[in-house]
Amino acid sequence: MLSAIRGNYRHTVLACYAGYITQAIINNFAPLLFLTFASDFSLSLERITMIPTLNFAVQLLTDLLAARLVDRIGYRPCIVAAHVFAAAGMAALAVLPRVMEPFAGILIAVVLYAVGGGLIEVLISPIVEACPSDDKEGAMSLLHSFYCWGQVGLIALSTAFFAAFGVRMWPVLACLWALVPLCNTGYFMLVPIGSIVPEGQRQLSIGELMRKKVFWLLALMMLCAGASELAMSQWASAFVESALGLTKAMGDLLGPCLFGVLMGTARAIYGKNSDKLPLRRVMMGCAVLCMGCYLTAVLAEAPMLALAGCAVCGFSVGIFWPGTFSTAVKALPGGGTAMFALMSLAGDMGCSAGPTVVGLVSGATGGSLRPGLLTAMLFPLGMLLCAGIVTGKRKE
Repeated sequence: MLSAIRGNYRHTVLACYAGYITQAIINNFAPLLFLTFASDFSLSLERITMIPTLNFAVQLLTDLLAARLVDRIGYRPCIVAAHVFAAAGMAALAVLPRVMEPFAGILIAVVLYAVGGGLIEVLISPIVEACPSDDKEGAMSLLHSFYCWGQVGLIALSTAFFAAFGVRMWPVLACLWALVPLCNTGYFMLVPIGSIVPEGQRQLSIGELMRKKVFWLLALMMLCAGASELAMSQWASAFVESALGLTKAMGDLLGPCLFGVLMGTARAIYGKNSDKLPLRRVMMGCAVLCMGCYLTAVLAEAPMLALAGCAVCGFSVGIFWPGTFSTAVKALPGGGTAMFALMSLAGDMGCSAGPTVVGLVSGATGGSLRPGLLTAMLFPLGMLLCAGIVTGKRKE
């Protein structure tokens, strides 16, 4: 059994799928509890905003350090450490707010699991890219769909848990979710990990990457991808509850859960049909759709129509992140760990910026989330412009 795992890259891909499920857990569990944290611990909207901001800021710093350290330490020790940090952070979230000042305890837990999340984001994509495959773009899109299925599973199972045992039991659920990265730690100790840079290809240094104009364009695309996705998904539950007047269970299921289903569907569809669909045209079309979704969510007077805007936004952003990765792999051959780390760094900057912009603008305009979400429409607009420029450069 163990020898079969060690020699089979299929197990590597499965472990990477579980890695992105872990990423979904640590990014989306706390947002389900934003209103619970606010009521239980008397936290303001500005303090709640600090939770996703710190999460992605720490992931950003981890990405930056990983660009220099992963090749020296090795992929296996780093990916194992990532899952250990993720499990420790989820467990700390359950315990620390009850034994110390609650907001400080939450932030310590966020820092722990954010380190794991940053490493996972840097490492999982190149590990899959190094696995034998005839369709790299499709494999990348399918891989990233498991982030979405993890998000959907997290929300659906958490909602069922809360319905059965009550929201007050959320610390128990946090410990249960910590078992996912804990189990995947052992899996990554066994699976094979291929060479990240193809044989015969020289790996580019960070300096060489940063001297290329296309790198900066791709980095901006990653920032817009992360911000377009997280600005909506991180606030969807609270938006559906507060602005549309639905219950928490309905808010979670019809907000971030449906968002995740449609985002995963978009990635799975592209993963299965990547040979027939021109990537950049798909990304530009999805950027236009995303702007329409933000406008619908903010401006629609009918609650169900606004809800549809939130949900379909998940479909529209689905291809942004894996599509930009695939574009970068082709545009920057030999980018290796540094490229994946810096692309992840840019993406996490967007993941931090998106929810932060929504929270700060909303807080400054009386607490309504509508102005914040309207401002966040600038991010898919940036994706549209950048994807158009990349298309033009390809034609040249």
